Amino acid sequence: MASSLNLDQIRQPVARDMELFEDKFRAAMRSRVPLLDRITHYIVKRKGKQIRPLFVFLSAGMMKEVTESTHRGAALVELLHTATLVHDDVVDDAYERRGFFSINALWKNKIAVLVGDYLLSKGLLLSLENKEFHLLEITSDAVRRMSEGELLQIEKARRLDITEEVYFEIISNKTASLIASCCAVGVASVYNEPAMVEKARRFGEKVGLAFQIKDDLLDLGNDPTGKTKGVDIQEKKMTLPLIHALEKADNNEKKHIIRLIKNHSHQRERVAEVVRFIHEKGGIAYAEASMRKLQAEAEELLNDFPDNTYRENLRQLVAFTVNRNK
Repeated sequence: MASSLNLDQIRQPVARDMELFEDKFRAAMRSRVPLLDRITHYIVKRKGKQIRPLFVFLSAGMMKEVTESTHRGAALVELLHTATLVHDDVVDDAYERRGFFSINALWKNKIAVLVGDYLLSKGLLLSLENKEFHLLEITSDAVRRMSEGELLQIEKARRLDITEEVYFEIISNKTASLIASCCAVGVASVYNEPAMVEKARRFGEKVGLAFQIKDDLLDLGNDPTGKTKGVDIQEKKMTLPLIHALEKADNNEKKHIIRLIKNHSHQRERVAEVVRFIHEKGGIAYAEASMRKLQAEAEELLNDFPDNTYRENLRQLVAFTVNRNK
């Protein structure tokens, strides 16, 4: 296997498409309302690595030449994704995202909710105007699953009794469904074969699950002394390393740790104690092994697709998502 590539190298086969995508995405958000235009300009300015459009373009290129339909599919995914992020920030009372102020921090909740609604509607119209119902069906299913995953997490988080099975159900819906839709949309935009679209969706699902477990691990860091962010613990989120550690604990340990999370997660030394517990019970190693297994399963699914640069770069993109350090 080739040595690991950085993100710029992974983008290389679709670099031109990614550049064009920025203009098309900006155009897709355009409005005649000046306030909306100011806000959407701010959204474009604070964009991240754009991993999701990259999955769309590489998945499409792996099958055939990227088309205008692929660009619309990428814009559709990004519009729906951005809408859910704007709404999530309102739900979570979050005032920052990726080092920038959130929309609700700058323009308050009412406007943020309406902006999220606007972005959702623009995504729907983009598909309907071009009669790309198959792409709309894929992405709409992802939005449904993301909402269900979020609500399931809220319901379960109150009692901190999430099992590993429920954890995977939550992250499959909340995180993996969107990356799965990116890969399915990419293939569906250029290749009308349901079996291959479904295989692309399954590949993206595996990647999305591994992506979320990596986020769990990043929040805990590599330091068993507890010098870490521990944001998930502060927010009382049940992550895979914590779930496994609790399963390995006796009843008294389990009650003690759950009590710390429920009542003392705002205290740095208590968060550090929970982190040490997770390390000692093998939670980090277990989650790492689970992530690597999902990575291997995703790469195995890739072998059924045409062997070309796009496929190899998709493989490298999977490696990038599980080896990143932030």
